[in-house]
Amino acid sequence: MNKQKIAVLGPGSWGTALSQVLNDNGHEVRIWGNVPEQIDEINQFHTNKRYFKDIVLDPAIKAYKELSEALDGVDAVLLVVPTKVMRLVAKQVAETLDHKVVVMHASKGLEPESHKRLSTVLEEEIPAALRSEVVVVSGPSHAEETIIRDLTLISAASKDMETAQYVQTLFSNHYFRLYTNNDVIGVETAGALKNIIAVGAGALHGLGYGDNAKAAIIARGLTEITRLGVEMGANPLTYSGLSGVGDLIVTGTSVHSRNWRAGDQLGRGEKLEDIERNMGMVIEGISTTKVAYELAQELGVYMPITQAIYSVIYQGASIEEAIKHIMSSEFRQENEWS
Repeated sequence: MNKQKIAVLGPGSWGTALSQVLNDNGHEVRIWGNVPEQIDEINQFHTNKRYFKDIVLDPAIKAYKELSEALDGVDAVLLVVPTKVMRLVAKQVAETLDHKVVVMHASKGLEPESHKRLSTVLEEEIPAALRSEVVVVSGPSHAEETIIRDLTLISAASKDMETAQYVQTLFSNHYFRLYTNNDVIGVETAGALKNIIAVGAGALHGLGYGDNAKAAIIARGLTEITRLGVEMGANPLTYSGLSGVGDLIVTGTSVHSRNWRAGDQLGRGEKLEDIERNMGMVIEGISTTKVAYELAQELGVYMPITQAIYSVIYQGASIEEAIKHIMSSEFRQENEWS
């Protein structure tokens, strides 16, 4: 592939790691963010110490404060911003772009209030004349490992396979590999909903439960993620792939996961507001729990783990009460679909 110009919107941990992947592949990478000190740090010192204390970025990676400069003449735009601001940033992109680009996003969540998937938000805000079909870049990945070039395999999902293949080629190299997928609904819902289960898995660890409980919440969590996703139109096979069970394993078992760490601290008795303040990064699983709970109610989907976590975060229930409720609920067949 010839050298491409790519704007990466969002200089967080994952945006920074993906910028390095793209730079390693010989592309021109422009990072845009709204914290001037962070942009200056990347340009002057080639570091982003808020997320990576010991990593020095290639000086070829440039950071921008002005969106118009970052988007000038680019071939592709990758949005890696928190769910709650995706629509706002998409509007800014639409107002600034003056040519058609490939639009990708690598964020994981569902829009609060509207319950919409992020690709839908992008489709609504960026006119079709200015963008390709949206490509979702998602799968089992910790930025802390990708930034040191550890082996990572994820998915590029789009309704248009040619565009997905472009993104596959854009990113793939000897340590970072993408597989194409045409199930956008499945890949996006899997990436969003696994954060809820990761919070629950962390809480069990914080309470002192062992591997049996860990396996149980991951397996049963995948079941209810699949139930909701299929009800929304996803292919059930997607949930047995990288963006489904793969992402659930990596997020639900690792200290690198901010959602797992948040759950672990909840299990140890810490207050949610203190956890969110000290984390320094968005804990998407917290807001996604509310969205998924409301969607499950709306669509009539049985999601007991999500409901239990919702009761803890939003209704003041203790984690012990929530676990007791699940363990004493009516008996069911394992493969019951509803």
